[in-house]
Amino acid sequence: MRLVEGDEATRAPLIARLASSLGVPGSLVTSRLTRLECRTKPLRVDDQATLAQFELFFAGIELQMVEVTAAVLERATELRARYNLRTPDAIHLATAIEACASIFLTGDRAMSKCQEIVVEVL
Repeated sequence: MRLVEGDEATRAPLIARLASSLGVPGSLVTSRLTRLECRTKPLRVDDQATLAQFELFFAGIELQMVEVTAAVLERATELRARYNLRTPDAIHLATAIEACASIFLTGDRAMSKCQEIVVEVL
């Protein structure tokens, strides 16, 4: 996740975009899959500093961690079929949709073809 691992130039626009959500309980939504994806590389290379940064991020009061439920997987299946998305991307989008998020932030332009939620490419 570029917000934690990116350099200053990469993080600055993300921090600016998320500034209004910081400190607001439950204002950001993500799937448990995000935690898996973010922690894998630092665990593999024993990067304790990055792991600690991710722990702070995932413990933030802003973050609502959503489970990968049957409803999320059903929606992800539909999105994957409709838009030819990769499975993890479909799960992330489905999580946001099922959680009634107002916007989905991503760095991946391919996800912007999804019409079921407003997708903002950063």
